[in-house]
Amino acid sequence: MVGIANASSIAYGCARAFRTQGADLALTYLNEKALPFVEPLRDELDAELFLPCDLRIDGMIDAVFDEISRRWGRLDFLLHSVAFAPREDLQGRLTDCSRDGFLMAMDISCHTFIRMARLAEPLMADGGTLFTMTYHGAERVVDHYNVMGPVKAALESTVRYLAAELGPRGIRVHAISPGPIRTRAASGIDRFDALMEQAAARAPARQLVGIEDVGAVTAFLASDAARRMTGGTIYVDAGYNIMA
Repeated sequence: MVGIANASSIAYGCARAFRTQGADLALTYLNEKALPFVEPLRDELDAELFLPCDLRIDGMIDAVFDEISRRWGRLDFLLHSVAFAPREDLQGRLTDCSRDGFLMAMDISCHTFIRMARLAEPLMADGGTLFTMTYHGAERVVDHYNVMGPVKAALESTVRYLAAELGPRGIRVHAISPGPIRTRAASGIDRFDALMEQAAARAPARQLVGIEDVGAVTAFLASDAARRMTGGTIYVDAGYNIMA
């Protein structure tokens, strides 16, 4: 489980759902500064592995998978719930996005999922499921989502290609697309409160979703009941994505 920053994280909601289903968990945390927010969640979830993983530092992803291989020798599912862009690029127009900012956003938010898929593949000899988190801004223009729109579109395309390549090995791949949720990552999006108000007002269910809703769907998709599902973008947004 990569991407738990605190108790409001979508990845934490997913981790709770997986743990309820009896899964043994490996959790990561960003750095020592993040440790006080994540360590209590590790204890609550009784996670067997708890490892540092800063996606900006070469070798850290490999170190996580090396430890999983050493301790478990296998992996049933992997959750990638990480997105990042420099604030000045995220809050500015896509037209004005810097080259370095765009490359960093694409690397951390998209290419790290590809790297994790490559490392997870040999640990999923009996099949498994890979998850990543996207947003409706990948398909439609969402005010103030800016550079993350093209980045998430690339991520959703990545899911389809990975699903096609890894499907013969019994590995399924899903992009989960929640509605707006007040997380640490979302706090960097300009006027996020207005985005949440609009979603609650226009979604057919007339309400927002929570991390527990996303967790429940993700846990289902990892189960045998979803064994014939792969390669799609699964919306957990109270129906907001169907509205014009």
